[in-house]
Amino acid sequence: RVQLVESGGGSVQAGGSLRLSCAVSGYTRSTVCMGWFRQAPGKERERVATIYTGGGSTYYDDSVKGRFTISQDNAKNTVYLQMNSLKPEDTAVYYCAADPPSPRSDPILRCLAQKGNEYNYWGQGTQVTVSS
Repeated sequence: RVQLVESGGGSVQAGGSLRLSCAVSGYTRSTVCMGWFRQAPGKERERVATIYTGGGSTYYDDSVKGRFTISQDNAKNTVYLQMNSLKPEDTAVYYCAADPPSPRSDPILRCLAQKGNEYNYWGQGTQVTVSS
């Protein structure tokens, strides 16, 4: 059974940093499409960043480009989201999600374009609160 466990959330002041971790267990394939999403109260879930672990290709939403970095540690089966220069509008519950790579052509492009409803596995979420 695939399980994703997020950690690293918390409360920081604007301009501060946090690093979120997503530990993956029960996934036996060497490559996975991993995404970070967030949902603020009263708002729809939005995609923040994506990584295709077979090579490390990444995607970032415009709202976090230059501030957030998604990375992987294959030895630890963990994906990270380093968040710098945090803003109050970054306040949300952050979720990681995982999905096997598409068997179709261009799995990297498909992964980097993958929406939330296309992911099979989700973590429980971790709260990030940024105060002004």
